[in-house]
Amino acid sequence: MLWYHIVFLAVIQGLTEFLPISSSAHLILPAQLLNWPDQGLAFDVAVHVGTLMAIVGYFRKDIVQIIVAWCVSIRDKRSTQDSRLAWWICLATLPACIAGLLFDDFISTNLRSLEVIAYTTIGFGVLLWLSDRYGASHKAEQDFGLKSVLYIGFAQALALIPGTSRSGITMTAARFLGFSRECAARFSFLLSIPLILAAGGLKSIELVSSDIAVDWWSIFMGVILSAISAYLCIYLFLKWLNRIGFFPFFVYRLILGSVLLMIVYV
Repeated sequence: MLWYHIVFLAVIQGLTEFLPISSSAHLILPAQLLNWPDQGLAFDVAVHVGTLMAIVGYFRKDIVQIIVAWCVSIRDKRSTQDSRLAWWICLATLPACIAGLLFDDFISTNLRSLEVIAYTTIGFGVLLWLSDRYGASHKAEQDFGLKSVLYIGFAQALALIPGTSRSGITMTAARFLGFSRECAARFSFLLSIPLILAAGGLKSIELVSSDIAVDWWSIFMGVILSAISAYLCIYLFLKWLNRIGFFPFFVYRLILGSVLLMIVYV
């Protein structure tokens, strides 16, 4: 890849991993529209590592607190809000992991097209706006329970379809359930950690077991740029979310999806 390919793709991955606009769609589009070369497995690993560093770095205090509470709850058989949150994150991660193992090959073969991305970009964008427009905001983190966590977890599994947006669909599900914007976003971000870790781990195993030549400069730049852009994205998104809501992201998805449909059908 050329240097501007590296910069663009790494920054796009960092920004779109946590915004409700689909990172997978934005990483597929340059190759489809601009005839850029595929970024390759090694670069995919790099940007996953970068976004993982960003989310862990931003929520480092929360993560330590949750892990400690979880371990203490196992040892002492005593439940707290933080230990329950740890279990909820584990439980909500299972549907996406199972769906990935069962359907990843089918999705990679049949659903990574501009047409699919266009329809999912628009359709799930509309759901995002509806959830924010008509969803209540009376629930907080302590109101998570088995049904709500499973609902969000099954919604997250839909993000395997390109154009859906993992963060977007989980926030949509949480808003429909009545959770506040801030609570929906925070849970979505914490929920991303095990999935990004799993995806990066699987890609790393594939990379190690292959004979692909690694461009270490591209890897280094991919990690650094995706980490910086992702961290800034998380910070600004949480800072502005209550003020701007999800409507701007709905408009963006509507415009992007419409442009893609024009490319497909015109």
